[in-house]
Amino acid sequence: MTTDTPARLLTLLSLLQTPREWPGGELAGRLGVSRRTVRRDIDRLRELGYPVQATMGADGGYRLVAGKAMPPLVLDDEEAVAIAVGLRAGAGHAVEGVDEASVRALAKLEQVLPSRLRHRVATLQAATTPLTSGDGPSIATETLTVMASTVAGQERLRFAYRAADGTESRRVTEPHRLVSTGRRWYLVAYDLDREDWRTFRVDRVSEPFATGARFAPRELPTGSAAEYLRRSMQRHSDSYDIEVAFAAPPEAVSARLPQWLGPPEPADDGTSCVLRATVSDPVDWMAVRLAMVGLEFRVREPAELVECVRGLGERLLGAAGG
Repeated sequence: MTTDTPARLLTLLSLLQTPREWPGGELAGRLGVSRRTVRRDIDRLRELGYPVQATMGADGGYRLVAGKAMPPLVLDDEEAVAIAVGLRAGAGHAVEGVDEASVRALAKLEQVLPSRLRHRVATLQAATTPLTSGDGPSIATETLTVMASTVAGQERLRFAYRAADGTESRRVTEPHRLVSTGRRWYLVAYDLDREDWRTFRVDRVSEPFATGARFAPRELPTGSAAEYLRRSMQRHSDSYDIEVAFAAPPEAVSARLPQWLGPPEPADDGTSCVLRATVSDPVDWMAVRLAMVGLEFRVREPAELVECVRGLGERLLGAAGG
């Protein structure tokens, strides 16, 4: 019989976190304890905030259900490695949906992984090559995790930076947020040497170092990092303005577009909207991104984007035999 109660509770929790119902007898057998002990352990988990549901009858048992708050997650070695590898693979590109929260999760997970598991994760990632990759430039996962940890811990970040013209510099910043545009990652931070807010393309960052020096958060001029990035792009020399009309209400369009583009403006009829934004991504990528929204749209400007969308549509129609 297992007498180490904390270890037994962790084992029980790990079993319950699999998506199935566990009969009391099977749990007792797995843990090497009596059914009565299992019932007491279930009560302890409930007291700790884990929503364990019990069903009665001959086929009854226990299962963990969704609660109002997520209690600590227990993972075995294989599960931890699988999650870390998946997060690292996605974080290497600015894939939409793998946003700052995902990178923060990766930073937390890698911080608590034992050295033997960190080595397994690194070895597995180095030995595999994805069939497809993101359209944006690749980024070292360690760069993102270091940045995410300094954002979360309000810790000053030092790094080397290469500007668009190739100029190299060293920066010391107070990092505020990481923002993904769908192709690239950007860091919004307060630059201490320049005494002003700046945006940095993460693929141009190298040698990121968490200094350990804490700072009190400053108020961002625009309120949100996404809005600050959007305005920063408006001032950028290679950016351009787009105007796209969607045959769908604003909320439906907003749900399918990255936040940094800003909210579409509702049209008078209430069933359509217009997106006006400043972007710096290549025109051909923007055409593909709009097509991926999955809603009827018409590009009004610029003319280069209109032609690119028209050409993309003709190629797709031809590929479908139309």
